[in-house]
Amino acid sequence: MKQEEIDRLLDTLDARQKVRLLTGATTWRTADEPAVGLRGMTMSDGPAGVRGESWDERNTSALLPSASAVGAMWDEELAERLGGLLAAEAKRKGVDVVLAPTLNLHRSPLSGRHFECYSEDPELTARTGAALIRGIQARGVAATAKHYVANDSETDRLTVSVDLDERTLREVYLVPFEAAVRAAGVRVVMCGYNAVDGTTLAESPLLARPLKEEWGFDGVLVSDWGAVRSTVPAARAALDLAMPGPESPWADGLLRAVEEGRVPMAAIDEKVVRLLRLADRVGALDPAAPATPATPTTPAEPSRSPEEPSRSEDPRALLRRAVAAGCVLLGNRGVLPLDPASLTSLAVIGAQAADPRVQGGGSAGVHPRHVSTPLDALRDALAPTARVVHAPGPVLGAPPFLGGPGCHDPRDGRPGALLRVLGADGAELYAGHRESGRQIEPPLPPGAHTVEISARLLPGTGGTWTFGVGGFGRMSLTVDGAPLVDGVFPRETDDPAVVHVNPPSQYGETELTAGRPVLVVARRELADGTGRATLVTAAPPRPDRATALAEAVDAARAADAAVVFVGTTQDSESEGHDRTTLALPGDQDELVRAVMAAQPRTVVVVNSGGPVEMPWRDAAPAVLLTWFPGQEAGTGLADVLFGAAEPGGRLPTTWPATLADAPVRAVRPVDGVLRYAEGPHIGHRAWLREHRTPAYWFGHGLGYTTWEYASASVPGEKEAADGEGTAVLDRPEGETAGGGAAFTVSVRLRNTGGRRGREVVQVYLARPGSAVERPVRWLAGYASVEAAPGETVTAAVRVPHRALQHWSPKEQAWLTEPGTYEVYAGPSAGRLPLAATVDVPGTADGDPVGERFPYR
Repeated sequence: MKQEEIDRLLDTLDARQKVRLLTGATTWRTADEPAVGLRGMTMSDGPAGVRGESWDERNTSALLPSASAVGAMWDEELAERLGGLLAAEAKRKGVDVVLAPTLNLHRSPLSGRHFECYSEDPELTARTGAALIRGIQARGVAATAKHYVANDSETDRLTVSVDLDERTLREVYLVPFEAAVRAAGVRVVMCGYNAVDGTTLAESPLLARPLKEEWGFDGVLVSDWGAVRSTVPAARAALDLAMPGPESPWADGLLRAVEEGRVPMAAIDEKVVRLLRLADRVGALDPAAPATPATPTTPAEPSRSPEEPSRSEDPRALLRRAVAAGCVLLGNRGVLPLDPASLTSLAVIGAQAADPRVQGGGSAGVHPRHVSTPLDALRDALAPTARVVHAPGPVLGAPPFLGGPGCHDPRDGRPGALLRVLGADGAELYAGHRESGRQIEPPLPPGAHTVEISARLLPGTGGTWTFGVGGFGRMSLTVDGAPLVDGVFPRETDDPAVVHVNPPSQYGETELTAGRPVLVVARRELADGTGRATLVTAAPPRPDRATALAEAVDAARAADAAVVFVGTTQDSESEGHDRTTLALPGDQDELVRAVMAAQPRTVVVVNSGGPVEMPWRDAAPAVLLTWFPGQEAGTGLADVLFGAAEPGGRLPTTWPATLADAPVRAVRPVDGVLRYAEGPHIGHRAWLREHRTPAYWFGHGLGYTTWEYASASVPGEKEAADGEGTAVLDRPEGETAGGGAAFTVSVRLRNTGGRRGREVVQVYLARPGSAVERPVRWLAGYASVEAAPGETVTAAVRVPHRALQHWSPKEQAWLTEPGTYEVYAGPSAGRLPLAATVDVPGTADGDPVGERFPYR
């Protein structure tokens, strides 16, 4: 639709109609306006899946690998295909706007939301995020770049002020958002809860400049849910839409502020125009038709979009491929890949083998339509020739949610639980079957007073069972009428991820007899401010720790090989709080050491969204990182373990050996302020600056073959002196490195192993003696190549002109410092065997901020 037509629609609306559009109509939908044919637009959380409007386990979703796993792929084509799958899911569920990707950075390894962000590096994050956005928006769905900006940790995230200098903001934290706008044309940007330099983002001048005024963002700027805390200051800023609704500071006072002249009508008009433009782009605006909301459907698999019949592939096949592509082989002493033909038995150790952690905790969670567990996939892959023995080891983590074997709806006997909503007099207002005891958004009919979750449980083992009920307000839990929890549990946080998604639980214990059924009943009153989430957990008696370890050791010793699974828990990596340690929870380190001592062919599989300490890593025969791998966790991992697929991942963030080694780790504000005192030196930049050596460098990852880096060439240089690790430099025809322009580094390398493989070639720049503060080295570009055994290939790594520039606060422009830049190429930030130099003339007056963006 042309701008003139949108302006015409705007002119038909009065002030009240316009203001009403600027606050959500519900938690997930914008308001409609039949007068201009505008239906409400539906938004849904991402980035690992599209949940839709309801948080109901019966409304399942395709579950992608975590964002940290997608960042580990270093593969924009695959990221774009995953974006296409998110778009297909959104179409299927009647969703217009996917709240993804998260473009914040891995500043500290303690960040609780590490799994939801791509990497520590602005270049890698920018390219990966832009690719996902293109994949989503190519199918008529809007993507959302979030959380703008410097929202890189969870502690006090609703109130913290992040203080950082302008150069760091421009050169590091704004880069992925600039790419989202200028390289991918993102249609929605979400501002964070935090403040920057004392001003909350919903009211920040950063919303106007650089986002709208410099970069030309013409979409909708939406608040994070509940991030608008004022009427006039937020409305006078560049924010366009306050979510959720129908209540917000704009819902009650904005119209009056406009009528009194405290907020200009021109500001309101601009916001409405942007909203209408977004509606037109996603098909929610038809002036000739009345508004009709989309009707979500829930087929077993995503329906194929009519716009992409030939480009779609089976979603499960795509997600299986993505698991392997994101797996990072950290170390391998010839153990991997395992040869199925040589195995008669395999020991599979650890609780995560049977119950892997496939997604992080918090508001982005979805209900996967199925989960392929590593234990099942390994059994399938080895059947019928090899025996697989599972030993779970010591119990890990909090009690699981009520459900699973032996748990039945007391009303109809189906597996699962009964959900009831009761009035103040105890009358039943709603009743429905559920699959588990976790209820985030139960239906609340008028007069709803209490949520009740009940199940008849048939204990498989006798002894002391632990039951829990989670939420805020008055709660009770009984087992066969005996009270285990009863009291009022006040809310101590305003964080919506805690209040509405993952509230704390209260626990009690009781003795049960194996084979004797009991009735479990949990109730929570729905007082104002207590949220909607009610959680019920149930855990059988925990086995003796020493016995569990001994069983794992015996299984490993008796097998031909062992695969031991370790990782984080729901409580240690989640939105709403940061981590306090990188140590693996429980007895997992002891479990690994014991299994390795018993079985020399041991593969350690790490199931975490971010860095963990691995004190046994140097002794491990093989270490494989799977991140949170999504619904195809098992099938994708089996492909890697048995060599059907190569572990394609490279680390998107530097892993410390211990937390104390990490040069940047602060996530806790001091007097409400979190200072980014390290400036631009985060990730591998910080390690280089501090002359420290991590456990694994940014970019590290092994395949199932080996590579020899032979030479590199850059434009405009003479041939360098011969010698080991020295680049052979020449001038590619028609290309120079003058004037700060982009140039290409050509890297020749040879596959010296025995099988075909993929290598991610990385190029870094350095500027010794620079007149401005710079990192020791910084990632400037990367490209992947594939080659057969013995084959030599050339990787063409484009270095964008922005990689040579720095932001000048004085000039308010990007400048290129003249002089000699060092160019390094290799497989990681810590291993760069090839070096060259390039002479770069400077820019006299600075490049204009509105120049063509260099990342596309």
